[in-house]
Amino acid sequence: MKISDILTPNPQCIGPETTLTAAAEKMRLHDVGMLPICEGDRVIGTVTDRDIIIRAIAVGANPNTATVREAMTQDIVYCFENEDIEDAAELMETRQIRRLPVLSRSKELVGIVSLGDLAVRTQREKLAGEVLERVSEPRPWALESRHAQYEGAELS
Repeated sequence: MKISDILTPNPQCIGPETTLTAAAEKMRLHDVGMLPICEGDRVIGTVTDRDIIIRAIAVGANPNTATVREAMTQDIVYCFENEDIEDAAELMETRQIRRLPVLSRSKELVGIVSLGDLAVRTQREKLAGEVLERVSEPRPWALESRHAQYEGAELS
């Protein structure tokens, strides 16, 4: 089965200068947790609801003035629409990603594939379960970072 068989087509995109508030509102309206960030027809990053909270709001950014460029992930991980779903699943596992932009071979954004798409649209619950398990594993550097962040902090 190919990615094109299970992807969610016509994803909503936003520009890099979109405010965090506008991005969050678009996520709410479309019931999504990730938006591709595009300049013209080129994907330059992604932003998730978690990115907005952890990378911006939690460190004091004003969501009405801060832009998604400040919270986005620039290291874009994607798959191609004509790849096998097993390839996307492996990529999601190794990179611990829950949602992948899907590109055509000419690098145009054609959709998004998520863990939910793997579970529901493939009828392969075992595959989706394995991916979810690997994606949800704590990253060693995240635990170290979290420990360092709170080390010495006063709790009130």
